[in-house]
Amino acid sequence: MEMLEDDLNAEVIGFGALNVDKLYSVENIAGADEESFIKTSQDTPGGSAANTIVGLSRLGISTSIIGKIAEDDDGELIEYNLAFNGVFSNNLIYADEGSTGKCLGFVDSNGDRCLYVDPGVNDEIVIDEINTLNIMRCKIMHYTSFVGDSFKTQIELLEKLNKDCVLSFDPGMLYVQKGFDEIKPILDRCDILLINESELRLLFNDDESSYKQLAKKLFDCGISTIVVKRGSQGVYACNNNEECDVGAFKCDVVDTTGAGDSFNSGFLYAYLKEYDLEKSCKIGNWVASKAIGGFGMEKFPKSNELKEFINEIN
Repeated sequence: MEMLEDDLNAEVIGFGALNVDKLYSVENIAGADEESFIKTSQDTPGGSAANTIVGLSRLGISTSIIGKIAEDDDGELIEYNLAFNGVFSNNLIYADEGSTGKCLGFVDSNGDRCLYVDPGVNDEIVIDEINTLNIMRCKIMHYTSFVGDSFKTQIELLEKLNKDCVLSFDPGMLYVQKGFDEIKPILDRCDILLINESELRLLFNDDESSYKQLAKKLFDCGISTIVVKRGSQGVYACNNNEECDVGAFKCDVVDTTGAGDSFNSGFLYAYLKEYDLEKSCKIGNWVASKAIGGFGMEKFPKSNELKEFINEIN
């Protein structure tokens, strides 16, 4: 009997912007009144939630994503990439008009980057376009940011989630800039918060307290696991039972775009496997160290590579 796509059960569903990352390798990132030059360029399917979901799929987790694309070349590239990486398309939304989202990224010789987002149809998602029957079956719903009104749809969707569904949330700078009160409805439902140190400090408007003190304040929202990503300094995480500081892995950096998203893939994989907090952070850091060795998802590890690494650290 042929299985209908609506019957496919994704363990993790992402909900965030779907973009084509138009990545430009530059000598240096120009500031105001400065010039630089482009060395190479390439178009890579991206978006924070999509990066994490594709990463999880490569690690052997069944995934799907709620997102909107237009009928254009960029939309076709995104759809092909999701299918190629085994991500179920049953939650994709197709716009009748408009353009697929884009993110222009400039990456210098150190792997540092700056990004400019053109959201396109990403910001036109309304609650009636989402198949709520599909989302009732997932174990983890993973939220990332939108530029505009689809943020409101994410909040509306919260009450339709299964009470046993774990909500993981990577707000990114776009949502942190909205302020604590505006994103509080998501924080109040959130089980796993994945945030970097700069975002955490901005969220509390606090450059004086330690990142550990700030992270633990989020327990007041009912968040059970808080992960603070600190780039080359590794990651700090805490929950009600334990806390840990885990160093980053040494690696050759080609492109840091999506480094945090790839960490999320490894961490959520480990969470599903019920590994402890420290081991989950190690796996997240290892996955990120592999991913930043290439552009886009080209160096993202697969399940067999991850299993070899897990055997090494056991």
